[in-house]
Amino acid sequence: MLKKVTILEKIVASGIVAVIRGESPQKAAKTAEAVIKGGVKGIELTFTVPQIDKVIAELSNKYHDSEVAVGAGTVLDATSARIAILAGAEFIVSPSFNVEVAKICNLYQIPYVPGCMTVTEVQTALSYGVDIIKLFPGSVTGSKMINAIHGPLPDVSIMPTGGVSLDNMEDWFKAGAIVVGTGSNLTGAADQDDFETVTTMAEKYTSKLTELRRNA
Repeated sequence: MLKKVTILEKIVASGIVAVIRGESPQKAAKTAEAVIKGGVKGIELTFTVPQIDKVIAELSNKYHDSEVAVGAGTVLDATSARIAILAGAEFIVSPSFNVEVAKICNLYQIPYVPGCMTVTEVQTALSYGVDIIKLFPGSVTGSKMINAIHGPLPDVSIMPTGGVSLDNMEDWFKAGAIVVGTGSNLTGAADQDDFETVTTMAEKYTSKLTELRRNA
């Protein structure tokens, strides 16, 4: 199977992408491990973390050929994207759409998930080969935005990020999301080095996802 297709299937199968931040590479790595321990298999390691390429490489090597999809987030330019890809990132996420990032991801057959907020932005991203749109910030657009986008663009795959929580995750999936991205609602306890709580939260998210898919 094509590399890009295989990765896309892993992302969709994960159902949840955890946005991992932290003031040090060590904390980011521990947070990611805590999330994975709780059953969340989509991992987005952001470029706001110092030396994040080393964390990407570490986790990519460890979880290679597993159900865990390790990607890079907050990628703002093609140089950062290439660094992440060479470190082993399986997908690239940005807060906005960038043509050069799209081109480098296409070159390496790596899925690019750019942040979009309007139909115009979504259409532009799709024209450059983007397969999944990150609806961002979800806290501003709300789940009804998915329905609005699916009006003129019914086939677009959407991953809302920003404001996704246990309480509203069902709303997002019912609106048509194929996967959701979540950050502090899932990983917030890591700020106090409470990684056990992060794992517990991940288990709750995983349980909720299983329930939603069973009842779909």
